[in-house]
Amino acid sequence: MRRLGRTLIISVSIFAPAANGQVTPEEHAAHHPPAPPAAPGTPAAQPQDAMQGMGQMMEGMHGPPPNQLYPTLINLPDLPPERREEVQRAAHERMESGTRLMADGLDLLVRSAPGSDYAAMQDAVAKLREGLARFDSGLAAHRALAEGNDPRALAAEWFKSQMNLPGPPPPAATHGLWGFSWAHLAAMALLIAFAAAMIAMYFLKMRRAAALLRQLATAPPRSWGGSLRVTRVFNETPQIRTFRLVDAAGGPIPFNFLAGQFLTLTVAHEGKTAKRAYTIASSPAQRDYVELTVKREENGLVSRILCDQTREGALLQIAAPQGVFTFTGAEADSIVLIGAGVGATPLMSVVRYLTDRGWGKPIYLVLGFRAPEDYLFRAELEYLQERHPYLHVVATMSRPDGSSWTGPTGRVTKELIAQNVPEVATRRVHMCGPPAMMEATRTVLLGLGVAPENIRIEAFGPAQKAQERQAAVQAAMAEAPAASTPAVSFTISGKTAPLPPDTSVLEAAEHVGVSIDYSCRVGTCGLCKVKLLQGHVTMAVEDALAAEEKARGIILACQAKSKEHLEVEA
Repeated sequence: MRRLGRTLIISVSIFAPAANGQVTPEEHAAHHPPAPPAAPGTPAAQPQDAMQGMGQMMEGMHGPPPNQLYPTLINLPDLPPERREEVQRAAHERMESGTRLMADGLDLLVRSAPGSDYAAMQDAVAKLREGLARFDSGLAAHRALAEGNDPRALAAEWFKSQMNLPGPPPPAATHGLWGFSWAHLAAMALLIAFAAAMIAMYFLKMRRAAALLRQLATAPPRSWGGSLRVTRVFNETPQIRTFRLVDAAGGPIPFNFLAGQFLTLTVAHEGKTAKRAYTIASSPAQRDYVELTVKREENGLVSRILCDQTREGALLQIAAPQGVFTFTGAEADSIVLIGAGVGATPLMSVVRYLTDRGWGKPIYLVLGFRAPEDYLFRAELEYLQERHPYLHVVATMSRPDGSSWTGPTGRVTKELIAQNVPEVATRRVHMCGPPAMMEATRTVLLGLGVAPENIRIEAFGPAQKAQERQAAVQAAMAEAPAASTPAVSFTISGKTAPLPPDTSVLEAAEHVGVSIDYSCRVGTCGLCKVKLLQGHVTMAVEDALAAEEKARGIILACQAKSKEHLEVEA
């Protein structure tokens, strides 16, 4: 029985589409009445006659022809009550005859399938289709009578399903304004609101992106920190060494920099650490190494450790890069570089970079040294001059006595600049050297007509002067009355120090043991940046600060002075 049930389900699923499309003979005859008999002498029966004969043969196989049910349904509303009862009985009989036919067909199919009797199986299939068609039409008639549905609509739907005609169109929507329905108008309003929100978000994001780009363009480069290995040490002069540094792990140096920027070295000494900034001398176009040129100062802690103790193979702790004393070639169509002593280091980075690139625009390098043996990079500069005619170099010696020097002598003067730099007033100038030399040269340049905004400086101060300044500050603090002297409070360390009018925040911090990183102490390196929380300060030099940093209250501790109480984040 279980097998028989499965067979019934499979058979019904297979033949259901065909049954839905099956038209019983009486229904076909109702829609297509038989043609009139042919006149004598006419040809044999036409194909329609053959089909009619086949229908009569099928009716003889399956019993008496059922009533014309679907045509009767079309006329059902116009029939009297007794005629409707006849339709109901006919529908019932049609369902019963359909059930018998399906049972016979299924039984025949079950018996013929194992023996591969294809003719019997085809006869069984025909019975199943015919039985299902009769049962379906009788059921539809019963449903129409029982539910009170419109029989004409039911008959029409049946006819459309047999002919594969499309269903009735959906009811017309109720229209609101401008020929659109209220649903359409609501959907359009939602879409317009969504589009407006997306456009507003797009412009908001573009504004935020533009602000971020401006911030990134004005912010100083983020520093890299790590170890570099000393691969070579060059003796430039009796007091100056160049250290070539490479990545300790191999490969190119792990950071980018601009010509004129500096690295910060951290060294350990007697249980403490000291930091100093040293300008990069090599070209940014050189990616395999970076070079620092350092002058040994008698009272310079870090410079003495580097020049006296550092050997090839040593590891140096580096933070890089920083500094705004840069020139890439995009800032002006020519450049004047003026330096003294080891101040030639950042200028040499610019010269090397521009010649590496084949910049091809005028470069004027004016250098001052004490004696010919102190002339930094002399051989390389002579070589570069021969290969790059747009590079013009002039050097002067302040103490050439006893040497074979035949060039200019004395310090960098107004006459030296005017004679060797044509139209200097129209050019951009970068200077680097001791503070006194920078101040004197700046006055000279202003006298030659150079605009103040075209002058960039990077000052170097010897350690001896820094120590003398610290001693003077300590004496001034000891003598200043505590009640009348402003003070600076360091919020992180919780310490407070007196702040005499001529004392910087950095010097006050050193007096009470508050650690603030520093290097140049002249306002150009930027290592001593701290945040001012309360009060106002004046700064003689603030080249290392970007406009965005100033807006956030960042100050240079080495330059910040005040006549009122301050609070500083340190």
